[in-house]
Amino acid sequence: MAVKKTQPFNFSKSLSELEQINEWFQKDDIDLDIGLSKFKRGLELIKQCRTRLKEVENEFREVRSQYKEPADEDLAGDSPEN
Repeated sequence: MAVKKTQPFNFSKSLSELEQINEWFQKDDIDLDIGLSKFKRGLELIKQCRTRLKEVENEFREVRSQYKEPADEDLAGDSPEN
C-alpha cells in the first residue's frame, strides 16, 4: 500500500479560499446544499489557519527567548517594579 504524502499547510492559499467562499455567500441567489458544503469547508479552513497561527506565534516566542538578553527583559517591562 502506498503512503500518501500530505502537502504542507499553505496559509495564503487557505486565506484566499476563505475569501472566495465569503464572496460566494455575497451572491443574491445561493444553493442551500452548496452553501452548507462551503460553510463546512470554511470552518475547516479557519480551524487550520488558527492552528498554524498559534504554531507560528509559539515559534516566534521561542526564537525571541533564545536571543533575549537579561537587560532586554528590564527594558520590556517584564520584570516587577520595586
